[in-house]
Amino acid sequence: MNNNWYTNYIARWTLQYTVSLIDNFRKTEVEKWEDLERKLGLENREVKKWRDIEKKMYFPQDKFRGIFLQQDGFLDKEIIPVKKLPRHERPLNQKWSWDRILRSCYIKQADVLQGIYLFEGEFDKTAIKRNFDFYEQLTVHESSLSPCVHVILACSLGYKGKAYELYLRTSRLDLDNYNRDTEDGCHITSMAGAWMSVIKGFGGMRVANGSLFFNAVKPKQWEGFSFRVNFRGRVLKVEVAKKKTTVTKESGDKIAVSVNGKWVTLF
Repeated sequence: MNNNWYTNYIARWTLQYTVSLIDNFRKTEVEKWEDLERKLGLENREVKKWRDIEKKMYFPQDKFRGIFLQQDGFLDKEIIPVKKLPRHERPLNQKWSWDRILRSCYIKQADVLQGIYLFEGEFDKTAIKRNFDFYEQLTVHESSLSPCVHVILACSLGYKGKAYELYLRTSRLDLDNYNRDTEDGCHITSMAGAWMSVIKGFGGMRVANGSLFFNAVKPKQWEGFSFRVNFRGRVLKVEVAKKKTTVTKESGDKIAVSVNGKWVTLF
């Protein structure tokens, strides 16, 4: 494939981040930077080239649908939602040839949505919703890395039913043998995915500009839930009930956190 959107986005970020580190190092550690620059043989024209590449990076998109294209030519495929696949043909990686899979519209794991998850603050809700609505229906989740990303984005969009459906997929992946491969070993990533689904999905935990945010949603199937996080030396307990979310500091210095849109200081 050519011009995978996620790959290009990460490549641009890598260049931007590297250049920002160089700029900071040049200003704060002049002698150390000059020594490192000599050892690396790094030239100004090389850094200038990086800046040029990141400014000109190409990101495929479909302006009619308002979505980022997974890669060039993705819409040349026949777009058929996963729900229309016969159950006996799943999982695809055990039923179809790889040639057929790779020529289909079906996505093994979050791709564009993975990029949106990692850089969520760089996209507005409308763009996130359009991409989620388009790609979620085409994703078969035949990877333990995939459902948790969808849970987190679904919660942020208010899709609580879809979020809980995919939470069960990540938390019960091996218990229910969704992908018919548990005999090969347990999926440690789905266990981490279950944690991410609760904390970053239903708990709505985010870190932005050095601060901690919680925008919690409670699945209707639960009476409530709680968890603890250690954030920069502070241990916080978060309790989510039907009508309120409570954050308590159990140890560490005072800290201001945002809870469902309101700032509170914990002493």
